[in-house]
Amino acid sequence: MLKYTLKRIGAMVPVMLIISVVVFLIIYLTPGDPASSMLGMEASADQIERVNDSLGLNEPLPQRYVEWMGGVLTGDLGDSYFMRQPVTQAIAEHFGPTLSLALLAQLIALLIALPCGVVAALKHGSRTDAVLRVVALLGVAIPGFLMALMLMWLFAVTLRVFPVAGYAPLSKGWFSHLRYLALPAISLGCVQAALLMRMTRSSVIEAMQLDCVKTARAKGISEVRVVLAHALRNAALPILTSVGYSFGALITGTVVTEAIFNIPGLGQLVTSSIERRDYPVIQGVLLVIALLNSVINLAVDLACGAFDPRARKWGDA
Repeated sequence: MLKYTLKRIGAMVPVMLIISVVVFLIIYLTPGDPASSMLGMEASADQIERVNDSLGLNEPLPQRYVEWMGGVLTGDLGDSYFMRQPVTQAIAEHFGPTLSLALLAQLIALLIALPCGVVAALKHGSRTDAVLRVVALLGVAIPGFLMALMLMWLFAVTLRVFPVAGYAPLSKGWFSHLRYLALPAISLGCVQAALLMRMTRSSVIEAMQLDCVKTARAKGISEVRVVLAHALRNAALPILTSVGYSFGALITGTVVTEAIFNIPGLGQLVTSSIERRDYPVIQGVLLVIALLNSVINLAVDLACGAFDPRARKWGDA
């Protein structure tokens, strides 16, 4: 297991290096510059040039990349051009709402997807299965922003059960914190639940055809125990992998939802930074998100390897 873990960690290094190059080049090769945003439309070319020079934007790209990577390796992502604070501090202040939203949305997705997926698999070919498949298809087809607006209209505007928008930190109490996150988490969770339910259904259907499941049934073991101890155990690897990818998608896919519900998370931070061409913040957020996705994938690989030794052999192949 240690060798497998070290190989997976080592594989992350070239991936993150390539991502850092892509993030750096995309930002600096896009039209616009921070100086124009700082000085306004009436700024002269000389003024813009002086600001660019003070920010180090006139240096060659390779030199800027080396300097930026040197800071990244020491934990220094630079300073924001507009917020007058280190990028790491800005990310830390906005990371909490995004993480809370993603965790709650993932919990909602699991609570919906796993039971419904198992029921659909056990009722394979029945009317119940057909209804659940239609629900899953609707969940995949409806855009997340439309789901968010529908929930906002029904539960916030019409029924007034939840607030329309905003965010309450944990310091104001769990009830307020969850009350503000409920609607955005449900809108995100329902979309992910549809995907996870389809994966759970297909994995359990496949597992129910295994010889170990047929043998357990032949021995007279109760259906509940057959499903929990044999079918779900053999279906766990693809489900676990899907859950990991789902959580990574939630971390990176909260931009629109945070904008709709006015949640001060990473999505809102990167959106405002793109509008102002705040390069250090954009680079820092994208790099942190890429690192989080790599860590999540690593955790999924390690969990699969610990759960089933065969996964380690497949990873070494």
